[in-house]
Amino acid sequence: MRGGSPVATGPEQVFREDLLEVAARVRKGLDEEISESAVPEEAHPPQEATAAQVERAAHDERARVLAAGVRGLEKLAAGRADDVDEDEHFGLEAIVLLEGRPAILVQGMDFAPQLGDWAILDGQRAGIRESLARVGRVEVTGHPDLDWLGTGFLVSPDVVMTNRHVAAEFTRADGRGGFSFRPGMGARIDTAEELGGPVSDGSFEFAVTEVLGIHPQVDMALLRVAPASGGGGTLPTPLPVAADAPPDLAGRAVYVVGYPAADGRRNEPEAMSRIFMDIYNVKRLQPGTATALLPDGLTMTHDCSTLGGNSGSPVFDLADHRVLGLHFGGRFRSGNFAVPLFALAEDPLLERAEVNWV
Repeated sequence: MRGGSPVATGPEQVFREDLLEVAARVRKGLDEEISESAVPEEAHPPQEATAAQVERAAHDERARVLAAGVRGLEKLAAGRADDVDEDEHFGLEAIVLLEGRPAILVQGMDFAPQLGDWAILDGQRAGIRESLARVGRVEVTGHPDLDWLGTGFLVSPDVVMTNRHVAAEFTRADGRGGFSFRPGMGARIDTAEELGGPVSDGSFEFAVTEVLGIHPQVDMALLRVAPASGGGGTLPTPLPVAADAPPDLAGRAVYVVGYPAADGRRNEPEAMSRIFMDIYNVKRLQPGTATALLPDGLTMTHDCSTLGGNSGSPVFDLADHRVLGLHFGGRFRSGNFAVPLFALAEDPLLERAEVNWV
């Protein structure tokens, strides 16, 4: 394939099942979607006609892209990779993202059943739901440009982990070896922020009360949190964090939970818009595989379909739901990077945070 997928893995590597089976499933889904959405134009009230036409055009474009991808899959299955044209190549990338490395919407701290390889998520639903409830969006007040910055997750009874580059937006060194909030700024963790979710009553929000520390070597920050004033919520128990590396890390099924945002700096805006249907900034479940532990010992790679906004997301082992890594970035068509937390099990900052090592 020319160029490669945005998740740096082609269909032959992503899908464990036969490519023709994937093509048939995607084609069946398109046929069902077309059948279910066949609503006459006159059924829309005049004031809704324009919005309905725009939505219809977006769905038609998505269907066109996926249909091209189906043709591409059929060519790959027949050993005709050199015959895949540009439209089919783009469609293959869309199918890799939507089917092979999906970004599944989270609603009601749950997710819809999946087809194909990721039907295995159903068997892990209870553990995944526990994970979902302990991951939140890092939101700020007093920032000149932004109202949220990334993702964070609970690693001890009252400490959230995120990235250094996320915390840097609202913290600063205090000159005494510690860190404090920038003047006029505050932060909180919101574990809801789902598509179509109700307006928050504060029960899923936790105030950041202290900057416990910024790690000197890796892209990590630790923030102390407490139930938001007036919210009436209580902090959930912390996530289990892997104290040791799992066997056979490369190729191991993992998942990320976070809040992917539109990110034209490292991704192609048109491609992301078509594939994600412009639904960003809300909680998603993003399965994939761990791909390597780099020689420096402090970087692991994975191919989950992350975007900007996933900074600070946990990378979970699908087998036991321990947090293996702290996602900190990626490169379009290259890969995604995380701090392997098991490499820091004796780190002084994490010891001070009383991380829930398991």
